[in-house]
Amino acid sequence: MARVKIVTDSCACIPQPLLETYDIATVPYYVHMEGKEYRDLVDIQSQEFFEYLPHAKVLPRTATPGPGDYLRTFRQVAQGVEAIVSVHMTSEGSGAYQAALVAREMAQREMPGLDIEVVDTRNVAMCQGWIALEAARTAQAGAPLEQIMGLIRRLIPRTRMLQTADTLRYLHMGGRIGRAQYLVGSLLNVKPVISMEDGVIVAVGQARSRLGAYRQIVEKVVEAAGRGGAVKVAYLHAAAMEEVRKLRGMIEERLNPVETLVAELSPALGVHSGPGTVGLCYLK
Repeated sequence: MARVKIVTDSCACIPQPLLETYDIATVPYYVHMEGKEYRDLVDIQSQEFFEYLPHAKVLPRTATPGPGDYLRTFRQVAQGVEAIVSVHMTSEGSGAYQAALVAREMAQREMPGLDIEVVDTRNVAMCQGWIALEAARTAQAGAPLEQIMGLIRRLIPRTRMLQTADTLRYLHMGGRIGRAQYLVGSLLNVKPVISMEDGVIVAVGQARSRLGAYRQIVEKVVEAAGRGGAVKVAYLHAAAMEEVRKLRGMIEERLNPVETLVAELSPALGVHSGPGTVGLCYLK
């Protein structure tokens, strides 16, 4: 058994087989739609959600897990481990990091010998997922807490999300538009390229077509990878697998990633990006 247990949440978008292989515990976000509450990727899955979303009369709302959700998970995974590392999306866009901090205080009063580290990745989706995944791989190899936390600190600035969509409507309606607000209303026939800087959504490009947006994404990944081209890529989409194939093909014409994953955005993230969103999270 690993000495350190990794906990994250459903917004990390880590494919289920990898969660199982590396024994990563996940806490679901909540999605509220039509008067009902659903646990992200537990009570509602991505495919059915993205089929529903374009027809929704009212945009579904999301809620972060509370301290009690994290405390329950910390209790469940604490048996036989020396420490827990809880990995979260940017605290600028979610209250999960703060909720986990409260849960840590509660857990350490119950289990005073247990170390718990709570990580703000300043990023989202599989950027958060890469950090949790690499931490879990290192933990499974028997690394102590200090080594795992050192790895996480090195990885945080080396992850980046790049995505495009047909509209910024969902980000705008969900209040997650960040510093890309100035683009709202001006993109009738323009595809934005969205990223995140220091935990906040930013626009880093725009193109007249999806293909043009994909070209910009590819150039940014190639530039980041550098001469050696050592990069891991996780492709993400919201009901747009065919578009992922196009973007992946363009990337692999230029690079040979050392690891490639494909995942669908969870409903709790997809509500803010909307169906048709395509992008990637890379780790250099």
